[in-house]
Amino acid sequence: MASDWLGSLVSVNCGATLGVYQGEVSAVDPSSQTISLRQPFHNGIRCPVPEVTFSAMDINDLKILDIPSGRGTMSNNSEVKLFTLPAEEKGPVTLSAPITILRRGTPLNSKAPSQPPLQPAPRRIGARSSSTGLPSRPKDDECFGDGTDEGLDSDFDFEGNLALFDKAAVFSQMERHGNGSRQRSTPSNPDGPCYRHTDNVLEGQPVVYRRITVPQHGGKEYCTDSGLVVPSVPYELYKRLLQVSEEHGVSLERRLEVTGVCASQMALTLLGGPNRLNPKNSHQRPTVVLLCGPHVQGAQGVSCGRHLANHEVEVILFLPNFVKIQEALTHELSLFGRAWGRQVSGIRDLPMSPVDLVVNCLDCHENPHLRDQPWYRAAVHWANQNRAPVLSIDPPVTGPSHGPAVEAKWSLCLGLPLALGEGAGRVYLCDVGLPRQVFQAVGINYLSPFGCKFVIPLHSA
Repeated sequence: MASDWLGSLVSVNCGATLGVYQGEVSAVDPSSQTISLRQPFHNGIRCPVPEVTFSAMDINDLKILDIPSGRGTMSNNSEVKLFTLPAEEKGPVTLSAPITILRRGTPLNSKAPSQPPLQPAPRRIGARSSSTGLPSRPKDDECFGDGTDEGLDSDFDFEGNLALFDKAAVFSQMERHGNGSRQRSTPSNPDGPCYRHTDNVLEGQPVVYRRITVPQHGGKEYCTDSGLVVPSVPYELYKRLLQVSEEHGVSLERRLEVTGVCASQMALTLLGGPNRLNPKNSHQRPTVVLLCGPHVQGAQGVSCGRHLANHEVEVILFLPNFVKIQEALTHELSLFGRAWGRQVSGIRDLPMSPVDLVVNCLDCHENPHLRDQPWYRAAVHWANQNRAPVLSIDPPVTGPSHGPAVEAKWSLCLGLPLALGEGAGRVYLCDVGLPRQVFQAVGINYLSPFGCKFVIPLHSA
């Protein structure tokens, strides 16, 4: 009787289009040639509907996965007739063919000799549910269970698998390669070069680290973080480079603006960047003091101060009253005033308590005698007593014989570095936007060492 199979768990294969369904038989109608499954699973995933019904014409194969207890016993290849199509209406298959029956404890991957492999069926965890009659399943298994741990009752043999690892051969290979250093392919090393885990780089042509050559060397070499060599230049060559840049259209105003932007960006980073400058920390605005002289270097410092003031930094500009100053400095002072920066001319007007940063632009490349002026000595004394870190912009090459100087922690060079002394602190290089043709015009072979940045650190080579 077809009703004898109600409550059985079956797997219905409807071909590649409809897929495989599993569930509990809830109804069998021989007259309409249909079978219904309660709480069905489709290709191992629970269906959103509580019941599905199949026509015999859609079924390619049907397998009994579990029979309720008390329904008798059958062989694995016994003939089961749930329903049979009439002879004149038979489709491509009938359900009167032998059906494989899986008993409890039979692995899901077992099959009769003439049967195709079983499709994945729902995992059976524990006893049946009292409400649905289906095997009860924890929620995690419903979401993530895939039946792959069925039959994994034996412990994993760690010792047996460890024995498969030939430690002697591995250590011998390491010793032959010299602690993992890179070696080219040889007859004893047919697999090609060996690399360390830090050498995961596809090599092309050899890297050229000396990409800048100068006709006159400044006596000192630097290198970038990536190993590129950056030679220093004497001031005479540096001055000639700036003159040629103006002939090619890179005016002083352009260089002042680029220098101000790069120097202010470096200063903002030194002040703490986004950790210090954000709307939630407006009550702790950093204070920066600019020490400037009446020259181009002073104008560079004023340009930096304007950009800092635009970024909500409290800027105090120290510039003594001079009878005559350069036109570029006058223009920068006018712009600085419009940024609501504060300008003072006396040391007494500077803060007595430590500030966050001091930007030093007191020195000039062509006039070392400024250090003999009283205002210069007073500014140096204030800076060294304030205990604030100092950033020097475009410092000249000077020695101890030129008098007292501000002790800098960082120094920012422009374009190409000069051979700075120990008092310059850590040296950085700023890209002021000089084209390669300008370098070539003064005999410098130049490829940019900046990469994706405009300010890079330099290290003594």
